[in-house]
Amino acid sequence: MTKKELIFLGPPACGKGTQTDKLAQFLNFPHVDTGSLLRAEIKNETPEGKFAKTFIDKGELVPADLVAKIIKNRLLQDDCKNGFILDGYPRSVEQADILEEIKKEINKGTEEDFRAIYFDIDTNILVERIVNRRSCPVCGEIYNLEFKPPKVEGHCDKDGAELTQRKDDTREVAQARFDTYFKETAPLIDYYKSKGVLRTINANGTIDEVWERLLEVIK
Repeated sequence: MTKKELIFLGPPACGKGTQTDKLAQFLNFPHVDTGSLLRAEIKNETPEGKFAKTFIDKGELVPADLVAKIIKNRLLQDDCKNGFILDGYPRSVEQADILEEIKKEINKGTEEDFRAIYFDIDTNILVERIVNRRSCPVCGEIYNLEFKPPKVEGHCDKDGAELTQRKDDTREVAQARFDTYFKETAPLIDYYKSKGVLRTINANGTIDEVWERLLEVIK
């Protein structure tokens, strides 16, 4: 059986998270979210988690080798043996090279099908998504006042909690995040294109429209 390995690339608010959750359920693969992984390591007070916390508490980035070790440990778990969807990693060409080494170690003797899916979308559209984004403080469900509004204005469909807006969901902060993305992460598009594993989808549209495009490129 060929092991299917997927990573999603794209700027903030392009819809990667929503589609990752949906695809993970569809394929019955684990959604390996780097942010959640780090938080879990810290919460469980693992050696790696304790070390990562010393950097986070100081507002510093967690070192690349430590993040790589945490990810490698996760990808070695049994539920990843048939495939996985990696979210939030790699974020740079340096991390992409590290991931290649990790995959060589964990995939010895295993046939793999690796693809990098790029969510292509106009950043002007994304700014509107970000400033209209609201979230539930109880269950974490994400809404958008324009694209995915709650059934009852200002309240979560699942638990009725009052929706909140993140403090950094402003035009100024959004633009700064895009600047960082294009400087640090966008080079990955050329990196994976040169390896022949990049697949690009138009991420502008409804969740269902993007979902259908996603299914086409992972066949």
